[in-house]
Amino acid sequence: MNPEEDLINRCLKNDPKAHEDFYKRFAPKMYGGCMRFAKNQMEADDILQEGFIKVFTNLKTFRNEGSLEGWVRRTIVNTAINLYKKNIKHLKDTDLEQAEVVQNFEQSSLDKVLVQDLLNMIHDLPTGYRVVFNLNVIEGYSHKEISQLLEISENTSKSQLSRARQALQKKLFNLNRESLNE
Repeated sequence: MNPEEDLINRCLKNDPKAHEDFYKRFAPKMYGGCMRFAKNQMEADDILQEGFIKVFTNLKTFRNEGSLEGWVRRTIVNTAINLYKKNIKHLKDTDLEQAEVVQNFEQSSLDKVLVQDLLNMIHDLPTGYRVVFNLNVIEGYSHKEISQLLEISENTSKSQLSRARQALQKKLFNLNRESLNE
């Protein structure tokens, strides 16, 4: 039995130390994903906590087909999607139809953008844009999968992604312009 299977078996026997080890092993990796989907740190904490409750509740269904980390990630992402769908009625996203498409910013501007700056830009996107962007670009879901998960049309998914990219391009352009003025 490999160490991962041993950890799973100990968790299934409700060993508190195993639960702690499992959480410590996967939570830091999953938290970044939670932050990408959440509006704020408190919401990310909620997604992580609810996601791990689901992980521990459904751990018995893990069939050792694929990686355990991938299975945990999918559970956390699904938790974030469910939170999004639950709150969709209350969302009032700003329409960025007027966002200008910036096609020709210098490659060097991309080199200057720190990863944290880019993550902050993604985090600041309106919720619908951010969720579709994360699912498509970061998690690798197709528009068809996104449309099924979020209960929207494929065209809505494509439109949200396009608008997210336009907004990010505009933010990158403004960041580049600011750095040139310094």
